[in-house]
Amino acid sequence: MKDIRFAKFLVLVNGGVPLVLLGWDALNHNLGANPVNFAILTTGMLTLIFLMLTLLVTPIRKITGWNWLIFSRRTFGLYAFFYGCLHFLIFFGLSLDHPFSITNALSEMFKRKYLFVGITALLLMVPLAVTSTNGMIKRLGGPRWRALHRLVYVVAILGVVHFYMQVKADVRLPLAFAVVLAILLGFRVVTAKRRKIQPART
Repeated sequence: MKDIRFAKFLVLVNGGVPLVLLGWDALNHNLGANPVNFAILTTGMLTLIFLMLTLLVTPIRKITGWNWLIFSRRTFGLYAFFYGCLHFLIFFGLSLDHPFSITNALSEMFKRKYLFVGITALLLMVPLAVTSTNGMIKRLGGPRWRALHRLVYVVAILGVVHFYMQVKADVRLPLAFAVVLAILLGFRVVTAKRRKIQPART
C-alpha cells in the first residue's frame, strides 16, 4: 500500500515538472527568439506525450500483470487535459492579433484547419476529465463509463493529426507520434479480436 502511495505521489509530482521548467525558462527569458511559439509547441507536445502514456498503461498492465498501474492512467489523462488547456490558453491569450477575442479565434480556426482539429480534440477531452472521478464511474456505471472513455482514442488521433497539419516542413516528430499511436491502438484491436476468438473455441 505504501509503495502504491509513493508511486502515485511520484507520478503526480513528475507530471508537473515540465510546467515548472517551462515557467523557470520563461522567467529567465530562455524560451528562444519566439517564446510564445515555443510555449505553444511545448505544451502541445506534453499533451500528446501524456495522451500516449495514458494509452500505454493498459498494454503494460496486460503484458506484465502489474494491475496496480491502473491508478496512473487517470493521472496521465488529467495531465493531458491540463497541458491541452494550457496549450489553448497560451494560443488564445498570447498569439492572436486580438488576445482573448473569441471572434478572432474563430476566424483563425476557419483559416487554419489544424486549429479546428485541435480545439475539437480539446473539447472531447472535457467529458473525459469531468467523469474521471470514482463517483462519476459509479454514477455512469462501468459499461457506459468505459464506452465514453473510448473517446480518448479519437482525441489521440485528432491530436496527432493536429500536430501533423501544423508542422510545415519537418514532419518526422508527428509521424513518430503516429507510429506510437498506431502500435497502441493496434494492440487493442488484436486483444479485442483474441477475446472474440477464445469464447468461440470453448
